[in-house]
Amino acid sequence: MALNPIKTCVLGVGLAGLTFHVPFVLALPELFTLTAVLERNPQTPGGKVQQRFGVTTKIYRTIEEVVNDPEIELVIVGTPNDTHYPLAKAALEAGKHVLVDKPVTETVQEANELAAIAKAKGLVLYGYQNRRWDSDHLALKRLLSLPSSSPLSLGNLLEFESHYDRYRTGIRSSWKDNAGAVYDLGSHLLDQALKLFGRPARITAFIQNIRGVTKPTVDDIFTIYLHYDPGTPFFNQFTVLLRSHILSVKSPQLRYAVRGTKGMFTKYGLDTQEDQLKAMPSVSDILEPNYGWEPESIYGTVENIADDGVTITKTT
Repeated sequence: MALNPIKTCVLGVGLAGLTFHVPFVLALPELFTLTAVLERNPQTPGGKVQQRFGVTTKIYRTIEEVVNDPEIELVIVGTPNDTHYPLAKAALEAGKHVLVDKPVTETVQEANELAAIAKAKGLVLYGYQNRRWDSDHLALKRLLSLPSSSPLSLGNLLEFESHYDRYRTGIRSSWKDNAGAVYDLGSHLLDQALKLFGRPARITAFIQNIRGVTKPTVDDIFTIYLHYDPGTPFFNQFTVLLRSHILSVKSPQLRYAVRGTKGMFTKYGLDTQEDQLKAMPSVSDILEPNYGWEPESIYGTVENIADDGVTITKTT
């Protein structure tokens, strides 16, 4: 028996709502129906969703209106970080399933409280981590899953380096400039590392405000080390380095540098899906075969050492 599409409300029509959430809800009508959006100050009768996608849906201006709509089954929270907890809590307490942008909340205590409410009510609460589906991350997962007999195998990993660097001297008119780099970009890098390797034994972190253009407590660069003891997940000691620098003069920027006993994987440039989503004329383009494909100019490179311990072969 076919299930009815999930009636969905997207909270927020900024970058997250219009780029990462609404397009996928609209592109999958057999799974979702866009029942409403939360837009506090719509400038036109149809709001930003109609302006961007030509679709008419209910527009609510308050979370109270959203949670009191009996039609809505799923609430997607795509608003600033400090609003995630109260909005998600209100939706859960009203009996709605909730998908929340990363970071789910600003504190562990808040996240645990939301999890307890969802469990007690038999609801789904999930954190949205779109960069688990970045093309380079998926390619890296495939590479790391190769058997040791493969000529492309990196062998036992020694060090995994993952970057999200930029060059920005000033600040944007965005709430993200007051959220900090760890919550913004670190959420992605940490999630990818944890999905690949599990929880580390120890963490060392250097978190700074290097430009001095926001509040001193708001970080704009970070270097985070995840330390894995022998046997977890490799027989040798293993280190993950996660880094974001806001004043990195490089084009394209380094994305991955993964070192193993038999080879190394290097990748420059960011996944293209965000830019594609911003520019695509129709949400149906998400379902086209070329969605998410990267140009060859930023393909990753695998370098493997031959049995002679001298000869190196390169593969893209």
